[in-house]
Amino acid sequence: MSLHNSPAATAAADLPPGPGAGLPPGPELTQGSAVPLSIEEGGEDEEEEGEEGKKEKEQEKLSPIPSVSSAAAGGLERGAKNQFSTFSNFITTINQKKEGIGNRNSPSQLVIPDIKNVRDLPPICLDVRQKQRISIDTLPQELKAPIPSEPSLPIRTKTVKDFQDDVEKAKSSGDWKAVHDFYSTTFDSFLEINAAFKKDISSPFNTIEDSGINAKFVNVVYDALLNTNPQFSNTSTYVIYAHLLRQIAALTEADHHFLVHWSKKISQRRFKQLVDRLLQFISLRLFPAKPEEFPPMVKCTWWIPSATKVLALFNAANSLITPPIISYTEFYNSTLDHIDLMEEYHNWRCYGNSHRFSFCQYPFIISIAAKKVIIQRDSEQQMISIARQSLVDKVSRRQKPDMNMLFLNVKVRRTHLVSDSLDELARKRADLKKKLKVTFVGEAGLDMGGLTKEWFLLLIRQIFHPDYGMFTYHKDSHCHWFSSFKCDNYSEFRLVGALMGLAVYNSITLDIRFPLCCYKKLLSPPIVPCNHNTLVGICDVTLDDLFQIMPELAHGLSELLSYEGNVEEDFYSTFQVFQEEFGVIKSYNLKPNGDKIPVTNQNRKEYVKLYVDFLLNKTIYKQFSAFYYGFHSVCASYALLLLRPEEVEILVCGSPELDMSALQRSTQYEGYQKTDLTIRYFWDVVLGFSLDLQKKLLHFATGSDRVPVGGMADLNFKISKSETSTSWLPVAHTCFNQLCLPPYKNKKELKQKLIIGISNAEGFGLE
Repeated sequence: MSLHNSPAATAAADLPPGPGAGLPPGPELTQGSAVPLSIEEGGEDEEEEGEEGKKEKEQEKLSPIPSVSSAAAGGLERGAKNQFSTFSNFITTINQKKEGIGNRNSPSQLVIPDIKNVRDLPPICLDVRQKQRISIDTLPQELKAPIPSEPSLPIRTKTVKDFQDDVEKAKSSGDWKAVHDFYSTTFDSFLEINAAFKKDISSPFNTIEDSGINAKFVNVVYDALLNTNPQFSNTSTYVIYAHLLRQIAALTEADHHFLVHWSKKISQRRFKQLVDRLLQFISLRLFPAKPEEFPPMVKCTWWIPSATKVLALFNAANSLITPPIISYTEFYNSTLDHIDLMEEYHNWRCYGNSHRFSFCQYPFIISIAAKKVIIQRDSEQQMISIARQSLVDKVSRRQKPDMNMLFLNVKVRRTHLVSDSLDELARKRADLKKKLKVTFVGEAGLDMGGLTKEWFLLLIRQIFHPDYGMFTYHKDSHCHWFSSFKCDNYSEFRLVGALMGLAVYNSITLDIRFPLCCYKKLLSPPIVPCNHNTLVGICDVTLDDLFQIMPELAHGLSELLSYEGNVEEDFYSTFQVFQEEFGVIKSYNLKPNGDKIPVTNQNRKEYVKLYVDFLLNKTIYKQFSAFYYGFHSVCASYALLLLRPEEVEILVCGSPELDMSALQRSTQYEGYQKTDLTIRYFWDVVLGFSLDLQKKLLHFATGSDRVPVGGMADLNFKISKSETSTSWLPVAHTCFNQLCLPPYKNKKELKQKLIIGISNAEGFGLE
């Protein structure tokens, strides 16, 4: 691969579509391209100097750039950018170039990619030589100078071992001339870079599978540069780094495809290193430790959009493979938790994915905690709006306002919990977006949050009981799935969906065990379609999704796919499947005339795909569509577009990651002091528990073994002193996240009683 523009026009036709809405479709910087990116981070000035020659040669291949005003582009500065010195001069003078460097003209014109849901960068001006070339083309033939031939690539034979030997010799002798000369020569131009690092200097790149770069050599050179010149990881290089990011962000869509696919081959360590550097760049530009090290924000408003676009390429690369290179949470930038998130959200709502930048265009960078804030505040605004409208309607009819009209008031009998709840929510659909208050008929008490949580816990416990028949509990996967049994009324599934929506809307964590596939379906689509004939809750499902629910069946299908014998003769199966419904075996064709089509070695992949789709989409469509509409009747919001399925699960059920030390720091006490001997015994025992026992304790005390999005502090966990005999076991009030602990006399007794209590309490478990 040459390090100048690729023949994108010819390669684009062979590229797969870009991954995911709102993400650039591009490639990744695999090990082949990661190293060039790493090297460019250290010597970006060379790249820009070489870009001029490159762009001159490629000018005829590039499509024209539409004129975009800086105002339309969100105020991105295109200011002047002088030519940088050679790499060797840059090493010795970089600290002298801090001032004025952000006010410079880009040396070449780049094609602005038309990427869906990604904000365009402003066009970059033509440089002087390009303008001269255009004007020369208008001269008479007799006045034109001959066009020089393209320079040939120099021959460079230095290997990785040769370079490593040079570095070792320099370290021992103190003479760095050979290493210095290598860097000076290699990064003097793109011709030299190609000569040094391309596997075959004569071949262009034309495949997403191989960048054509000697990745090992580039990595070694880059690592040596960082180790011998710590200044390259300093913020003093951020001006150069910003211009590099701008160049990458402004590449064509086809070039982004190549970068994304190459990037997915980078090692995990280097991939994370690149992602972390981009996140740090964004954080320090938002909140610089030393503002004087950076140009004024007004002159570099394009820095953050450029870096975020490049980060989107890495995110796209990460999502292309299973399992991903790094967790999706590694792309979170917690610095964004401290900016005006609602302004970002409103900008995105008002301007969409136009030229006005918003971090909401790139939701992968926003942490789940920040997204929860956006959803909560959006919910609060909807609540206030609905309540205000109710008040206005009441006054306009000359009726006396009542404070109860500002809330969703649910009154239920404990003996008819499900039916009463169903009736209340059905009658008060217009009030679902108001603040929830629950009253149990015949019981005195004001709902300060405890009754609401108890209502959720009791309802979930009853609805998910196996005898109720709505959901099937799969012991192998420890999760629930929708019963495929047909019925006349699916309103109770709508109730469960509304319950989940109300829980998210009112910041209640539920003890529900749905597989991730359920949340994928809930976001399919994330916004309820206007056309009621549009299918909802249908998503692409795979064998991996089935493994999360029915691992034994999924394993059998996996064995079928890998079977080396004759599938048709040995399995004797057709495209027909059977299901038991109320004691009756019923048959279903996976495709027309499926009972007459044998499963063979050639069509077994189709069989497995249709079977998985049948189980997870088609057989439960009516049940899940009711569930989908119930959830969205409460949670309908554009904020859902920001969420991944995993994040919806965390909002509903909480996070599985426990930090008992954090719980200790945030615990409140009633009747005890945190220095009391019983409390010290308690935390010594709990912190020494296995993870399984810690989860049992949390479930015993709060009704769930998971943690709210805000962390342990959001549990408002309280330990109260119980005046009962020390022979009694601890007692929990799950509605208030309260543990009542007798004053046990020693640690051994406390540990014994606590383990018995948390291991044998049914609580509000689902099984």
